[in-house]
Amino acid sequence: MARALGTGIVAGRHPQGAVLPAESVLLARFGVSRTVLREAIKTLAGKGLVEARTRVGTRVRERAAWNLFDRDVLAWTLEGGLDARFLRDLAEIRLAIEPAAAALAAARRTTADLAVLDACVAAMRDAPGLDPAFARADLAFHLALADASGNVFMHSVGAVTEAALDVVFRLSRPTDREAHAASWRAHAAIAAAIRAGDPEAAALATEVVVRDGLRNGAAAVERAPPPPYPSAGPPPAGRSPP
Repeated sequence: MARALGTGIVAGRHPQGAVLPAESVLLARFGVSRTVLREAIKTLAGKGLVEARTRVGTRVRERAAWNLFDRDVLAWTLEGGLDARFLRDLAEIRLAIEPAAAALAAARRTTADLAVLDACVAAMRDAPGLDPAFARADLAFHLALADASGNVFMHSVGAVTEAALDVVFRLSRPTDREAHAASWRAHAAIAAAIRAGDPEAAALATEVVVRDGLRNGAAAVERAPPPPYPSAGPPPAGRSPP
């Protein structure tokens, strides 16, 4: 029930600011008990998607209030497809976190961390760019990078965004030999800087990889546009659009 309503909200079928259909309508549509419906609404409210108001009903909140780090909300968003805005938003949070994680990894990495990073680079090198194994190795590298930082919060962010990164890396896979070589070598540069204990070089190399991934993913989205990512919606009362 929560998934059915949640996917409708993030896909824009229930627009931001709109009131969900009346309880009687939803009960008839889904054939569930009132208890099930109310628990579903409570779940969505906990994720920031809706709020119940007396004599008004259950209203869809603005996207800024949604907990986009919630696994369910992220999964529902991915089901609706990606667009350039979603890729940009994800890249911006990655640029805020991953270079810092790489810098920390350069200072804290263990022998085991280095072995995992090297193994991921080798898997990327050995798998053709369009092989799903390449995207899996790419994802494993970035999750290993978060682990190597030694920071539990960075590890948690990586785990939460894993589903989104998996989709993005599949979109941004290199399509020719030259791009394939450039990609795995760029990741090898991150691993090398971490091994050398050079935080600055590790952060810079990571930023290069994230920006390249954004460009490649955006190009893939343009070639095959998916359903639109929900817009930011109208500004709060009393504020003008930027």
